[in-house]
Amino acid sequence: MTYDKTPQWHQQKADSLLEALKSDQRHGLTLANVLQKQEEFGPNRLTRRKGKNPLLLFLSQFHHPLIYILLLSAAVTGPLKGWVDASVILGVVLVNAIIGFIQEINALRAIAALANALSINSAVLRDGQRSIIPAIELVPGDIVYLQSGDKVPADLRMLQVRELQIDESTLTGESVSVEKSTQPLSADTPLADRGNLAFSSTLVTYGTGVGLVVETGDRTEIGRINRLIGEATELETPLTRKIGQFSWILMWFIIGLAALAFAMGWWRGENLVDSFIASVALAVAAIPEGLPVAVTITLAIGVRRMARRNAIIRKLPAVETLGGTTIICTDKTGTLTQNQMTVQAIQTGGSRYTVSGAGYTPEGDFSLNGKRITPAEHPALTEILRAGLLCNDARLFAEAGSWQIEGDPTEAALLVSAHKAGLHRDPAEETNPRLDAIPFESAHQFMATLHHNRAEDAHHIYLKGSAESLIGRCDAAFDTALNRVPLDVETLHREVAEFAAQGLRVLAFARAEHVDEERTLGHHHVKQGLTFLGLQAMIDPPRPEAIQAVADCQRAGIRVKMITGDHVGTAVAIARQIGLGQAGQTIHALDGRALADVSASDLPATAEKTTVFARVAPEQKLRLVTALQDRGHIVAMTGDGVNDAPALRQANIGVAMGITGTDVSKEAAAMVLTDDNFATIAAAVEEGRGVYDNLVKFISWTIPTNIGQGLVILVAVLFGVTLPILPVQILWLNMSTAILLGLPLAFESKESDIMQRRPRHPDQPILTGLLLFRSLLVGILLTAAAFGLFEWELWHGEAVNKARTAAVNVFAVGQSFYLLNCRSLTHSMFRLGVFSNLWVWGGIIAMLLAQVAIIYMPTMNWLFHTAALGPDEWLLAAGGGLLIYWIVGLEKWIRRWLQERGHRAMATP
Repeated sequence: MTYDKTPQWHQQKADSLLEALKSDQRHGLTLANVLQKQEEFGPNRLTRRKGKNPLLLFLSQFHHPLIYILLLSAAVTGPLKGWVDASVILGVVLVNAIIGFIQEINALRAIAALANALSINSAVLRDGQRSIIPAIELVPGDIVYLQSGDKVPADLRMLQVRELQIDESTLTGESVSVEKSTQPLSADTPLADRGNLAFSSTLVTYGTGVGLVVETGDRTEIGRINRLIGEATELETPLTRKIGQFSWILMWFIIGLAALAFAMGWWRGENLVDSFIASVALAVAAIPEGLPVAVTITLAIGVRRMARRNAIIRKLPAVETLGGTTIICTDKTGTLTQNQMTVQAIQTGGSRYTVSGAGYTPEGDFSLNGKRITPAEHPALTEILRAGLLCNDARLFAEAGSWQIEGDPTEAALLVSAHKAGLHRDPAEETNPRLDAIPFESAHQFMATLHHNRAEDAHHIYLKGSAESLIGRCDAAFDTALNRVPLDVETLHREVAEFAAQGLRVLAFARAEHVDEERTLGHHHVKQGLTFLGLQAMIDPPRPEAIQAVADCQRAGIRVKMITGDHVGTAVAIARQIGLGQAGQTIHALDGRALADVSASDLPATAEKTTVFARVAPEQKLRLVTALQDRGHIVAMTGDGVNDAPALRQANIGVAMGITGTDVSKEAAAMVLTDDNFATIAAAVEEGRGVYDNLVKFISWTIPTNIGQGLVILVAVLFGVTLPILPVQILWLNMSTAILLGLPLAFESKESDIMQRRPRHPDQPILTGLLLFRSLLVGILLTAAAFGLFEWELWHGEAVNKARTAAVNVFAVGQSFYLLNCRSLTHSMFRLGVFSNLWVWGGIIAMLLAQVAIIYMPTMNWLFHTAALGPDEWLLAAGGGLLIYWIVGLEKWIRRWLQERGHRAMATP
């Protein structure tokens, strides 16, 4: 059997499905049918995919162009110059590999998390007997029983339902439990609206039902998402991509220079071994060995900073990616909103009351025409609140210092609004005990409860439901004093439309007198003659901090798009409240059905201009992310459900919710929010920009060293003189300075205007023209100082080892002074504060101590071929470093002056 096309199970009648699957609703499958189908369909589990072999993962750390050159250098240096030098080179390579391996060992486990989702038991009917079996044994055609608290074990077509409600938020993103039915639906019904299907690994929140298994394992909706995760491409981050490109270019440049140096030595008739060692020295000099380690540690520092702001980074490069984000695609429920339905307005007795407060905390005030009122002084308001309190099966309670709910979020909102008016469940039920109830059913769209009002010794019926279902049953309404008055149906429909236009969910309330002596309630009691109480309008309110965070992102040039499983009207209303649309402008929105009609060629442009996407399917989220990336955007995608995992992996940075998120979404994401708050994303973007700034500072600091060392070797070969620096000494400089001097730049504070800058272009190189010029300038200055001091030492009759040590010291001291320049790429350190980053000064002191060790300790002299220096050499090195600091400072000042002059010229009419 093939499954290239998803069967339209929701479209077919139950009887025809039972016949097609050779099942029987009263007896279920026979044992022979089960065995046959287990052979045909296999176990009801998701296919596990093999992860990366740890050994191969470790070996992959050596798959880097610059590492190739270092390994070759070590292999050549060993036989020619001794294994001590070769061991130092190999040690550097090994350190880099270990750090990279530790970073990547936490690879994606999304498939495993999905597979574990099916490790449950199920109540099934076989051979006329009901029994409990492992869900893995289910096959298409099985009859499965569901009840509250069950996890749905496979994709089911519902045969019977009794008030069955299922939480499908992990699959569809819909925040409210979905009521299930048994009627066939049209073929084009979106996934989120297929009310006659129950999907694997969703949760039954209320009621009972009987379903026919139609799909198992990889053929279920969750199995389809499993395949989408496997198909989604995990993209390189901008930083890793740029460093990769830079490394390949640098590799061929280094090979070319080394070959040139060897050819020049051979042409000059020098010893081939010496020429080859010079070439190796040049190659080692040009490689920034400390770059991988420094980048990894700098990103790790960014991870720690983000963790303090409730953002946990699972993949180190994600830190830098955040800083380059141009579009954030975010879920609505719980991220932009509080995920707590809240009554905001009540229409009753001809008056509209507003209710303050948000969430499940029962604190807030009631206002009428902008003035605060006491609910007890308004009988109609009190009565509609009492109706919402009594005609209710939810529970509101305080636990661990916060208010929690049990039951339907909509009913919980009614409890909260009543509590705000001083009405509480226990006292209300004591004076109005419930006698009977008609539970909510989709066919009738209302719930009714019968109560004995002990104070009046009367029986009252309270109803709540959709306005359409209640208005037709009413022949009157209550005024503010609870007097019956004529029902104005036209006005009621207008009020309902006004609330709906604001994205509010509306519940209507009515009351009736129960005159029968029986203490039971039937549909005939509420068919007609009711008195309309009014409307309660509610919404999942936006987080106040999310509104500010959206504004911050927009100022930073980052566009925010909402992708939600909720309805278009609600989504657009929330989008407007949080500031996604400009004042007076229409917010462009599309639902899943309209999105499905957009062609692949038109999708990128449509995704670019649309702000709100509602009722979208999992593969549509994936399509949207890919379409935006096709437009050149760096996309951050938030999600919490199984349905979000493919898009989270495809996005440049996937952001999962730590509180409400599933294990699947967390495993697929690069970042997890511990507070499920959009404001945390904005904070993480700010930290990401700061990290990228500091990485650029580090790279612009370290590259001049490699340029200077390479030029020193090249000049020596060109003029046929002794090498001023050996390969092992170059490795010492590159690694020690990168760690002791370069890393303190990671602790530089974020600059004040960092969130006012436009996002950097994805194609912008790491080294801009400005930084490349400065790198060449400093590299030439280091070359002149080091080569000059080396020749000066030899001219004064000093040994070669001492002259080389003096040249090494020039680089160490010169880089220390240049480090002070690099604390800001545009300003002097005096503007930042000389001691605002004490790590810089600690690093300089540590570097000087390391230089003292390599210069004066016998063991270090033996390892690195160095010799002791006198005070003169130290003073000359310090003079060279100070000269570099002042020249770079002058270059910065000239650039600032020219820039300010240009701004003044543009401002002058």
